[in-house]
Amino acid sequence: MLKEYIEAIKTFSEQNIPFTIKGAPVELWYIVWIFIFGGVVLGGAMLFAGLASFAERRFAGFFQCRLGPNRVGPEGFFQFIADGIKLVLKEDLIPAAADKMLFRAAPYVVFIGTLGVFAALPFSKSLGITNLNLGLLYIFAISSLVIVGIIMAGWGSGNKWSLLGGMRSAAQIISYEIPIGVVFLTMIMITSTMNMQEIVNQQGGGLVNWLVFRYPPFTLFAFLIYFIAAMAEVNRTPFDLPEAESELVGGFHTEYSGMRFAFFFMAEYANMFVVSAIATVLFLGGWQSPLPFFILNIFGDYSILAIIEGFGWFITKVLFLVFLMMWLRWTLPRYRVDQLMAVCWKVLLPLSFANLLLIGIWMIL
Repeated sequence: MLKEYIEAIKTFSEQNIPFTIKGAPVELWYIVWIFIFGGVVLGGAMLFAGLASFAERRFAGFFQCRLGPNRVGPEGFFQFIADGIKLVLKEDLIPAAADKMLFRAAPYVVFIGTLGVFAALPFSKSLGITNLNLGLLYIFAISSLVIVGIIMAGWGSGNKWSLLGGMRSAAQIISYEIPIGVVFLTMIMITSTMNMQEIVNQQGGGLVNWLVFRYPPFTLFAFLIYFIAAMAEVNRTPFDLPEAESELVGGFHTEYSGMRFAFFFMAEYANMFVVSAIATVLFLGGWQSPLPFFILNIFGDYSILAIIEGFGWFITKVLFLVFLMMWLRWTLPRYRVDQLMAVCWKVLLPLSFANLLLIGIWMIL
């Protein structure tokens, strides 16, 4: 079995890696390649979490007619660095009643579940960690680790409020994964593939070819269902019941401090990026330009300029959706628990199944 696995790695490496280290075995280069890209993704996720936290507080100040952070650095830009230093220097406390193994492991399980999704995201024409044929299925599977980590955090804390927050979060995420799964099934039916890169390739040729406009208004409804469910999936207002400070003292991460709390914090913002990136790939053309052509595509589809432009379009679309989540957070009030579950089971789930059926009929006709 091990020999077959090594041979598969060799074949994949020779077909997908443009060069190898002279004299080094392919397996070693492949492992180095994985660590390099993993480090880049980890650093990017941490940087995004810091910048997004700063941006969100500035947006909150603007929406509420106040200033927000404006002391550390020009316009308070270095506030997220100060916050990071504060979290690193904070004492890492473990409650006496906690299950120490679960308490320690939970933040890393949550972060790994979020970070693993980046492996299947196509950032540009030929820019991505891997190109999986079952990319959507992989994303749906690996992101479920977040639920496991949250339950571990709630139970392992030895705090009844943390346990209640973890149970709420598990019920919420599992419930809202069902309409998201139905939307995934809808897009698979339309594109006949689960390969993320292939889904993006089918949306070339400008704005009118994006899947959100493919079967109007049904694919637009599918996008709205996904976006609402994704906000609940990442515990963003108005669906932030698991972290409701006014009633749960912070939710499942009440007992966490220092770097372990920072991992939960980074995972939340990385999750915002992930769900926005998935929406961008499935509905908004991914790295495809909204114009019928690429502005910088001078030397071919795989030129450095075309890759940079594709990455720029991808990030622009993702950041727009992230901004929309921040805007809604400071605009809408929080749901009650019963309302939260009713929105999923009585509204989004029937709508998603009806939408799937109507798109199937439309495609047949």
